[in-house]
Amino acid sequence: MDMFGPLVDALWLEANLDQVRVFDSRKYLDDRSGRDEFERSHIAGAVFVDLDADLAAPAALPGTPGGRHPFPTAADFAAAMGRLGYDGSVPAVIYDDVGGGMAGRMRFMLSLVGVPAAVLDGGIQAWEGPTESGPVEIVATTFEERPWPTDRLVDADEVARRIEAGGSVVDARNASRYAGKENRIDDRFGHVPGAINLAWEDNIDDFTGTMLSLDQLRERYAAVVENAAGDGPKPVAYCGSGVTACHNLMALELLGIEADLYVGSWSEWGSDESRPLETGG
Repeated sequence: MDMFGPLVDALWLEANLDQVRVFDSRKYLDDRSGRDEFERSHIAGAVFVDLDADLAAPAALPGTPGGRHPFPTAADFAAAMGRLGYDGSVPAVIYDDVGGGMAGRMRFMLSLVGVPAAVLDGGIQAWEGPTESGPVEIVATTFEERPWPTDRLVDADEVARRIEAGGSVVDARNASRYAGKENRIDDRFGHVPGAINLAWEDNIDDFTGTMLSLDQLRERYAAVVENAAGDGPKPVAYCGSGVTACHNLMALELLGIEADLYVGSWSEWGSDESRPLETGG
């Protein structure tokens, strides 16, 4: 466990299944239910975690601070973990079926409060160990409330300040949303002026479904790595609503770089007509 996280592979998890708590964080932007997929089949011993109910506060109204998936209060997060039967005394492993794009949110949240957590590299598709189906009976427990380290969670004004100071702000959405193509998700179309686009999906190897190698990540994030080595501000990552950006934070962590999360992300910035935007690649 000394070298635990932020990623573990399926062989490691199968060998250590009795020493960790496993969470299924499948979530879809269409009408599919993550819980239904969980009950159809999940890693043995896993518990389903609901992004909206367990890992976020209620969505903010357009034009107000918060975005679609604001962080819950520390008390609400602790209560949610307790409801899921997790007290934080053993490491957590979180998986999904999209290469960690959803699982990264819970991993980042737990890491912020000092609980060892990792994403299953390759998700449930990489798992060849025991599975179960159906709902799971949970015995509630107590998860100690720990305050969020607010310096790691930045707001829109801080994003603008870091760009002005020459820092790297990374947009994790796909290239078309970044460029400003009209879509069904965003209120306005474009990106934070000065942000660079490194879509989270491109952290994943197309053939294996697992995270790129360290050399590949180092090449991909070369500009961020170089910038972070200077005297400027820490990098910031954002996405649509502060979820998939956590995959980029994980990639940077693998490279030894601590970056912060703009939780409100584009769902906050884009809905605020007073905020400028850019379009184009």
